[in-house]
Amino acid sequence: MIAKETHLKGCFILEPKIFEDSRGYFFESFNQNTFNKLIGQNIDFIQDNESFSSKGVLRGLHYQIGEFAQSKLVRVIKGAVLDVAVDIRKDSSTFGQYFSIELSEENKKQLFIPRGFAHGFIVLSDNAIFSYKCDNFYNKESEGGIIYNDPTLNIDWYLPEEDILVSEKDKILPEFKNTKL
Repeated sequence: MIAKETHLKGCFILEPKIFEDSRGYFFESFNQNTFNKLIGQNIDFIQDNESFSSKGVLRGLHYQIGEFAQSKLVRVIKGAVLDVAVDIRKDSSTFGQYFSIELSEENKKQLFIPRGFAHGFIVLSDNAIFSYKCDNFYNKESEGGIIYNDPTLNIDWYLPEEDILVSEKDKILPEFKNTKL
């Protein structure tokens, strides 16, 4: 596996070594020792989540604060998504900046998003199965979010606004400038 740090400190793209032959392929999607060595810290994932979504579904931008902040390791099992991480660490030199990457069943890339980031994705294929590991349990009282079409962040979600499907809960998230971090 290869790890490449993005311009957001602590946020890494992980590319597995894929073994292919006439039967198909094999790759190690996660190895705790290798992962921790590559990113230079010890992360203990304690929860795995999976979602299925149709084209145009946008989930995010979500985060958890305080003692329930979460690091995530995300990947796509089926389909393709645009995955977005936003640095919300107030003391960071990249505070308020985002990184986006296409994750797909073809490229098998993963993105490690450390604590202190908001996260979201939009489905680019007809549908997608999205999987992620978390290093902390979900806590409703610690959750927060930023509206996906925030004018300050100005994220390019690749799809026209009229094709984006957002939950009622995510439609009323605050703008970045009004977010309590």
